[in-house]
Amino acid sequence: MERIDTHQLSEAILHAPAWARVGITMPDEEMREKAATELANSILERLSDYPAIPDPNQLSLFK
Repeated sequence: MERIDTHQLSEAILHAPAWARVGITMPDEEMREKAATELANSILERLSDYPAIPDPNQLSLFK
């Protein structure tokens, strides 16, 4: 099993949806659970190579 680099993990967290990062601090338990699930999914998606979904916020260099 490949060890995950802490830099990669921190980048994945920082690029997760803002609502999920904020949502894990909410007093509502259901909202925290939804936010935690979204945060985990976002991290897994970012750290895995498949599927390679381009970030919609990234400007394309080629047309």
